[in-house]
Amino acid sequence: MSGNPDAFENDPGFPFLGMSREAKAASAARPFDSKKNCWIPDPEDGFVAAEIQSTTGDQVTVVTVKGNQITVKKDQCQEMNPPKFDKTEDMANLTFLNEASVLGNLKDRYKDLMIYTYSGLFCVVINPYKRLPIYSESVIKHFMGKRRNEMPPHLFAVSDEAYRNMVQDKENQSMLITGESGAGKTENTKKVISYFAIVGATQAAAGGKKEEGKKGGTLEEQIVQTNPVLEAFGNAKTVRNNNSSRFGKFIRTHFSGSGKLAGGDIEHYLLEKSRVVRQAPGERCYHIFYQIMSGNDASLRGKLKLNNDITYYHFCSQAELTIEGMDDKEEMRLTQEAFDIMGFEDQETMDLYRSTAGIMHMGEMKFKQRPREEQAEPDGEEDALNAAAMLGINAEEFLKALTKPRVRVGTEWVNKGQNLEQVSWAVSGLAKAIYARMFKWIINRCNKTLDAKEIERKHFIGVLDIAGFEIFDLNSFEQLWINFVNERLQQFFNHHMFVLEQEEYKREGIAWTFIDFGLDLQACIELIEKPLGIISILDEECIVPKATDMTYAQKLLDQHLGKHPNFQKPKPPKGKQGDAHFAIVHYAGTVRYNANNFLEKNKDPLNDTAVALLKHSVDNNLMLDIWQDYQTQEEAAEAAKAGQSGGGKRGKSSSFATVSMIYRESLNNLMNMLYQTHPHFIRCIIPNEKKASGVIDSALVLNQLTCNGVLEGIRICRKGFPNRMLYPDFKHRYAILAADAAKDSDPKKASVGILDKIANDGNLTDEEFKIGETKIFFKAGVLAKLEDLRDEILSRIVTMFQSRIRSYLAKAEVRRRYEQQTGLLIVQRNVRAWCTLRTWEWFKLFGKVKPMLKAGKEQEAMGELAEKIQKLEEAVQRGEIARSQLETQVADLVEEKNALFLSLETEKANLADAEERNEKLNQLKATLESKLTDITGQLEDMQERHEDLTRQKKKTEQELSDTKKHVQDLELTLRKAEQEKQSRDHQIRSLQDEMANQDESVAKLNKEKKHQEESNRKLNEDLQSEEDKVNHLEKIRNKLEQQMDELEETIDREKRSRSDIEKSKRKVEGDLKVAQENIDEITKQKQDVENTLKRKEDDLHHASTKLAEEQALAAKLQRQIKELQARIAELEEELESERNSRQKADRTRNELQRELEEISERLEQQGGFSAAQLEANKKREAEIAKLRREKEEDALNHETAVSSLRKRQVDAVAELTEQLETLQKLKAKGDAERAKLQRDLEEAQHATDSEVRARQEVEKSYKTIEVQFSELQTKADEQSRQLQDFAALKNRLNNENGDLNRTLEEMDNQVNSLHRLKSTLQSQLDETRRNFEEESRERQALAATAKNLEHENEILREHLDEEAESKADLTRQISKLNAEIQQWKARFDSEGLNKLEEIEAAKKALQLKVQELSDTNEGLFAKIASQEKVRHKLMQDLDDAQSDVEKAAAQVAYYEKHRRQFEKIVEEWKKKTDDLASELDAAQRDNRQLSTDLFKAKTANDELAEYLDSTRRENKSLAQEVKDLTDQLGEGGRSVAELQKIVRRLEVEKEELQKALDEAEAALEAEEAKVLRAQIEVSQIRSEIEKRIQEKEEEFENTRRNHQRALESMQATLEAETKQKEEALRIKKKLESDINDLEIALDHANRANADAQKTIKKYMETVRELQVQIEEEQRQKDELREQFLASEKRNGILQAEKDELAQQAEAAERARRNAEADCIELREQNNDLSNQVSSLTGWRRKLEGELLAVHAELEELVTELKNAQEQGQKASADAARLAEELRQEQEHSMHIERIRKGLELQIKEMQIRLDDAENAALKGGKKIIAQLEARIRAIEQELDGEQRRHQDTEKNWRKAERRVKEVEFQVIEEKKNEERLTELVDKLQTKLKIFKRQVEEAEEVAASNLNKYKVLQAQFEQADERAEIAENALSKMRNKIRASASVIPPDGFPLAQSPSSALVRSASNARFL
Repeated sequence: MSGNPDAFENDPGFPFLGMSREAKAASAARPFDSKKNCWIPDPEDGFVAAEIQSTTGDQVTVVTVKGNQITVKKDQCQEMNPPKFDKTEDMANLTFLNEASVLGNLKDRYKDLMIYTYSGLFCVVINPYKRLPIYSESVIKHFMGKRRNEMPPHLFAVSDEAYRNMVQDKENQSMLITGESGAGKTENTKKVISYFAIVGATQAAAGGKKEEGKKGGTLEEQIVQTNPVLEAFGNAKTVRNNNSSRFGKFIRTHFSGSGKLAGGDIEHYLLEKSRVVRQAPGERCYHIFYQIMSGNDASLRGKLKLNNDITYYHFCSQAELTIEGMDDKEEMRLTQEAFDIMGFEDQETMDLYRSTAGIMHMGEMKFKQRPREEQAEPDGEEDALNAAAMLGINAEEFLKALTKPRVRVGTEWVNKGQNLEQVSWAVSGLAKAIYARMFKWIINRCNKTLDAKEIERKHFIGVLDIAGFEIFDLNSFEQLWINFVNERLQQFFNHHMFVLEQEEYKREGIAWTFIDFGLDLQACIELIEKPLGIISILDEECIVPKATDMTYAQKLLDQHLGKHPNFQKPKPPKGKQGDAHFAIVHYAGTVRYNANNFLEKNKDPLNDTAVALLKHSVDNNLMLDIWQDYQTQEEAAEAAKAGQSGGGKRGKSSSFATVSMIYRESLNNLMNMLYQTHPHFIRCIIPNEKKASGVIDSALVLNQLTCNGVLEGIRICRKGFPNRMLYPDFKHRYAILAADAAKDSDPKKASVGILDKIANDGNLTDEEFKIGETKIFFKAGVLAKLEDLRDEILSRIVTMFQSRIRSYLAKAEVRRRYEQQTGLLIVQRNVRAWCTLRTWEWFKLFGKVKPMLKAGKEQEAMGELAEKIQKLEEAVQRGEIARSQLETQVADLVEEKNALFLSLETEKANLADAEERNEKLNQLKATLESKLTDITGQLEDMQERHEDLTRQKKKTEQELSDTKKHVQDLELTLRKAEQEKQSRDHQIRSLQDEMANQDESVAKLNKEKKHQEESNRKLNEDLQSEEDKVNHLEKIRNKLEQQMDELEETIDREKRSRSDIEKSKRKVEGDLKVAQENIDEITKQKQDVENTLKRKEDDLHHASTKLAEEQALAAKLQRQIKELQARIAELEEELESERNSRQKADRTRNELQRELEEISERLEQQGGFSAAQLEANKKREAEIAKLRREKEEDALNHETAVSSLRKRQVDAVAELTEQLETLQKLKAKGDAERAKLQRDLEEAQHATDSEVRARQEVEKSYKTIEVQFSELQTKADEQSRQLQDFAALKNRLNNENGDLNRTLEEMDNQVNSLHRLKSTLQSQLDETRRNFEEESRERQALAATAKNLEHENEILREHLDEEAESKADLTRQISKLNAEIQQWKARFDSEGLNKLEEIEAAKKALQLKVQELSDTNEGLFAKIASQEKVRHKLMQDLDDAQSDVEKAAAQVAYYEKHRRQFEKIVEEWKKKTDDLASELDAAQRDNRQLSTDLFKAKTANDELAEYLDSTRRENKSLAQEVKDLTDQLGEGGRSVAELQKIVRRLEVEKEELQKALDEAEAALEAEEAKVLRAQIEVSQIRSEIEKRIQEKEEEFENTRRNHQRALESMQATLEAETKQKEEALRIKKKLESDINDLEIALDHANRANADAQKTIKKYMETVRELQVQIEEEQRQKDELREQFLASEKRNGILQAEKDELAQQAEAAERARRNAEADCIELREQNNDLSNQVSSLTGWRRKLEGELLAVHAELEELVTELKNAQEQGQKASADAARLAEELRQEQEHSMHIERIRKGLELQIKEMQIRLDDAENAALKGGKKIIAQLEARIRAIEQELDGEQRRHQDTEKNWRKAERRVKEVEFQVIEEKKNEERLTELVDKLQTKLKIFKRQVEEAEEVAASNLNKYKVLQAQFEQADERAEIAENALSKMRNKIRASASVIPPDGFPLAQSPSSALVRSASNARFL
């Protein structure tokens, strides 16, 4: 792109986003012919490029790229775009918008893995199936704040555009990401969310604030971490995608007004619930099931009872179990981490896992069909128990709810039997509903976490991730809804796209009629959505009874086939296609739908009985939350009765909301939200089914382009003006088409002129383009025409230009050849003349004499002088010009100076005026500012009013929408009401038919009524006998009262002993306070014990008849009492020893604390030293950094000189690398250990926190004191103030105690008044007893009737069984008659209307009769029940009295068992404390050794640092020397090169001299006579020159060879040295970095240790303070507890007495009223029963005799009980130490004794009515025994609490032992690490010494090389001097030769005077010179 910044082209991600300039240029240069190149269809590649060969009519012959020649129709050929559009970034810019061009562009870009491409408003994304570096932070930074056209296509560009639009326009944005499964929607959504989180976070950082989440992390982290949670529960493996999102989601990221991140929320759509219970082949269930089974948390599966392999659980093992490339264990860890960051509570995550596991267990619940019945029953209960345990419900009720749910029949609720298929449907439906509601709860919980309430939400950007259009072989209910959603979204896109498009046309002033392309899809949407559409008919069919999927399909065909263009009859299936019942024409194609299961999926029925169970889950709070809004049928019925409208989900009697209604409501909300935002569209595409990168399946991509609406968008684009250009761009590119018109400077006028010229030429029409204000708009394909015209003109211009250039080049060649010819002729002529002259003597003489003559040189000298004069004149002129310029400048400066003076004076005057004005302006400013503040205040008020108005507007709009929805709902309810009316009419008809059957049953009931009356008579007789028994029992009661008196005396003695035991118990509680943390474990034990006790109690109850065993039990009790006394003594001794050991532990702890303080002080000192050392290290690091930079520069210059040293150091480097690796491993290990220590420290902190919490829980009864204490502890700064507050608190408590005492006195007064009241009540009681005598007589009569009634009851029960059988027969008959009812309906419609009134009257009469009969039955049953209750009550009293002793024996055994366990625990505790003390001593010794070793390591580290400094200084000096050496070597190299040049020059001169000497020899031979002397001299000079030259050559050769060898050796040594130095530098850098890391780690460890010691000190101090405070509070608490308990028990006693008296009075009153009522009834029956009285009296006498015998037996038992009670008193005296509240019982018993004495007097007076007194005594004894049992239970609970505390302390000791062992192990490891470090330091020191020696050797080598260099330099200087001498000699010799060779040539050979001859002469002269 033209807007790409150069910096971004260097990013590693750029090649995957855009094309480089070179690639664009290369593609644009591709040959192209718009008339021949085209696209043709291809079955494999979709479309292929081809070239048109010929055209015949409609047929076109083309040659494809593959080389095939094909003939196709002209319509099938599609235009190809010019090469400049290859790999275009926005397909809307293509000149030819067709399918082939779009597909070709996408294929070309995808081959280079450029996955993002724009298509107008769309951003098309193709899944790369590999990780690309295009989402890094550097890429994000490049895209931040850039416009879309400035950067290549990218998701971030669209995201940034949305963000900028939101910030600038203050408008909400949305991003719609659609595509098929596996296209990358979820991944792109995650990238968008992370981009917004980063952008919002950067905005937050810019604002200087960092937003953090509520609990687990920052808000940015929480927004990003929603994805792992939603993916775990909402993603699954499909055939196309391993991580497919099976739901749609709309994620809103909220921002503040300044663009700061302000939270987020999520809405979900169309969750695929069916995947929970069914998976297709090659697919998998949701990830969370497999993550739970992965074993990431070893204990999780055990907690969830998932003990089997995953293949056992059917719901999640139907297909694939694993995913290639996905580790479920790691994914589980990431999910748990995301839960933590999102702030989920542990209980919440556990409930989620439990609910998921419950679904898995539900899948394994097995049922079987009962033979010959339509009823299913459970086949095994193990999985049902597991499922119920996970869901927190009762398993039996759960199974019953599934197999026999409660159904409403008329006005009654009955249990309906379910067959096997119905039960399996119910289980599947319930599992799906649980998962769907759980997923909804997760999303709501995430929204709660992402709600940053502290930041105001102004705007949001929503990201919609939803499945694209789906066309499968079998399309069902889910596909209909997905396609309907996409239809609505496509309509939204069309509307938005062309609203924007046509607004631009309007803005540009183009004449355009508005077209709403969104209406194209309205017909299809209305077909699905509107009344009598597909969805509304489906909802109606769900209500209509006996409707099926086929009736629904038939209704659709009848309603829409042939009447609606978008509804069709499906075509027959092809290939793998399934059957279909109807077809709908969508925008993406015609889809065939199968209507099977439409009704079931739309109803989504649930088992209301099972849901009601889940709504009352016990220990799974998640179930309560997710089912809270669901209203069952029974709840709806109750709400209707109460006149309330059900607020829950639905019952069958409520609004009956179908799945379609819910989907439609959520879709409407989504669309309303989208219409209020500015949308951005992203379309994701799957390239192939093989998941191969870089491969395109053309057919698949074209199908997706169609389904995604990309081609639809292109189709709509072609109707407008898709191509547009700015006027300057158009003029720049197409000015060549009309050069004259383009000359205008105004781009618009020039562009209009160009278009007019083209239109006048006939190449364009006015309809093909439009002229706007800033742009020119073109129809599709017009730019291609313009490009063709431009190419034609360019080709003409280029050919003309080429012809001109060729002609010019030809002419220049002709001219060059002509000049060459003339020059050659002149050269030839001169050569010929030279050949004749060379042997002429005079010419030779002329050649020698001419140089000596000055005649020819005068002109040259004159020329030189003239040049000098000219230069001087020019310099004078320049000086004159400069002088004149300076003069003018001086004059100007003077003028400026004068002007400045004038202006300065004026400015001074102006300044005074300005100051005055300034003062006035300041005053004005103050007044204006005050006005401005007023105005701003008014403006703020106006803004607030505006905001209020906008809010009101939104509210009104919302209310409008709500009213509209309400109106729609009312319409729906009206329709439903009509349908319900029809169904009610149908029910009325069926009820009328049933009435006939009811008449027959009424007749039978009349017969049964008579039979029932006879049974009632018999029951009355039985009642009379029961009254006789009651009289006998009253006598027994009197005896029991005497026994009760004796028991009360024993209780008083036990209470005194208990008061003594309480004091000892308080001491024990003070000692065992530490053990209060183990309450949870002991509660479990307590539950087990309670279960065992219950079982034992049941056994004792069954054995109540065995009275003989009581004697043996009494003997056992005596023995156990003795053993208990011995054990109690042992326990006291052990407690004393335990206190001693605890004191020892406290002493050792104090010693440890002192040692820890000393160690911490040492560590702080060491920390100071380490801080100073760190500063020194920093300085050294700065010096090292400088040295590194210098050495890196030296290393680059000396790479050729270090190879030999490198070879020597290879072995050493290998060793060092190994050691460094070991060091790194040790460092990593140390880091891990440090992290472990940190975790231990955190655990210790948590332990202390848990201790504090446990103590707070224990002291719940004293919350007021603790609250005051905590408030004082936070507020108080000094201990003295706390003490004062506590003292004041104590005084206040004393005052309250006094108040309590006063209240007690008042209560005593009230008791006295109650006694008085009691006496009055007693008198009333006498009257009631007299009344009771009369009632007793009547009761005898009733007893007889009761017997008769019992007999009749048995008969009635038999009749009921027969009725049940008859009812079953009736149900069978009803099922048979239902068929007949259908036949009778028609007859009833015709004939039965006349008889309806008669039937109604008969029906009413029958109902009245039935009601009367039922009332009588109910009254009889109530009487029977009351009589049986009385009998059972008496029997229970006897059983309770007999089982008391057995319970006491069981409790003694239980205490014995607990005492033994307690002894074992105490022994183990002692052992552990001794072990812990020894381990603490060892840890202290190790800690001292560690501190000494650490000090040694620090000293060694200091020595190392000093040694490093010295080596650095030496290295620096060496580097400087090496640098000097290299400089010298470089100069030497340069000097050698100069020498070589001189040698070459001398050789050339030697050759020239050799030639000159040859010529001189020839001349000398001719003139030997004349120049003999000269010849001799010449020969001598020549010989000398040759010798000197030879010597020079030899010297040069030797020096060159020596120098070459020296250079080679130096180069070799330098290469070796540079390599070794690089290696040494690398090793040194590594070592330095490692040393720095180790120093930093040591520093951190020291700091952490110091901090830990400080925190330990603080914790120890706080623990001490807390212990002191707790002890003080404990004492106060004990005192208050005693006072409070005493007062409370007094109150309780008084209240109990009051309640008893009130109850007795009420009971007496009730009995009197009942007796009166019974009397009235029984008097009527007395006449009938009088005949039976005589027989009953005899039977009564027999019963009295039996009762006397029983009474004698009871007296014997009472004596035995007295003996047992005496023995029990001894046992209770010893066992009373373990109880706390017996003292209060003693007071209570004394009080009861006083009451009893008063009652004895009254009983003596009331001996006449023994029956009533006996009952009262029995009741009183039973209550006393119950109170005793309650006290014993309380003691047991306290003992359990003590045991739990002991176990807690034991647990803490174990933890401490483990921590001590871990610390010891860490100390050992640290010792080993320190030893390794010291060894490594020694090795490093040796290595550094070796390096030092090597550096010294290198210095010696460099010194020797420097000496050699100096020698060579001296030799070179000598050679240079010799060369100068030789040159002087040569010049002398040449002068001599020239003088001797000057002879005049003959006249016959004149020289040609021409420029060429002069050129030849000058060349020859130069050669001689």
